[in-house]
Amino acid sequence: MTSKALKTAAAKEVASSAGRFAAGEDPAKREQIIEGAKRVFLKLGFDAASMNDITREAGVSKGTIYVYFQNKEDLFAAMVDRERTVFLNAVRTALDGTEDIKTGLYEFGIAFVTHMTDEKVITAMRTVLGVRERMPVLCQRFFKGPENLRTVMRNFLERHVVAGALSIDDIDLAAGQFLDLASGSFFKLRLFGTLEATPPREEMDRVIHGAVRVFMAAYGRHDESVTKKLPEQA
Repeated sequence: MTSKALKTAAAKEVASSAGRFAAGEDPAKREQIIEGAKRVFLKLGFDAASMNDITREAGVSKGTIYVYFQNKEDLFAAMVDRERTVFLNAVRTALDGTEDIKTGLYEFGIAFVTHMTDEKVITAMRTVLGVRERMPVLCQRFFKGPENLRTVMRNFLERHVVAGALSIDDIDLAAGQFLDLASGSFFKLRLFGTLEATPPREEMDRVIHGAVRVFMAAYGRHDESVTKKLPEQA
């Protein structure tokens, strides 16, 4: 059977099994494939993983997987986009419910460092960096998605500038500065293997509290009506 015929047959199979979903549009099937691909990529790495490996792990036919994704690169990018979206939604939800700027910065910083030093995230980053010269677009998509941590932080800072808690002329610059302050040396140490695991919570607390103090010294409005204490250090 030709590749085109295989895809056509798989499309009919997917459309039939999905009922109301058109071929390649069933979100549950798509998630099933991405989750299988995630396990394979984390276990084997990008270069060693094959579409055959992924179809076996995801429990779908080879024709079905090509209805949803053109190739391994497309599938890897979809996995990255999904993981980014889940994390950003969680961070955004936490920040949206935070009225105190210091508490928001602290909670954001802890979530940021915890995520960026997680073994799965570090593995994915090493994978992308390893194929950067061959697939620069994939690398750009990984690090420069349409929405990222900087845009979430920028939106949070804009809200507090309007509320009067912060005085910032260049919000995009300030957002990047806080990310740099919060990450400390954790991210680089994890990426290059010097730090073998996510840092202890007490060490993250120490760095994030320091980051918040420096950031507020630069951009905070220092009147009592907008200044509150940070959560107590453990």
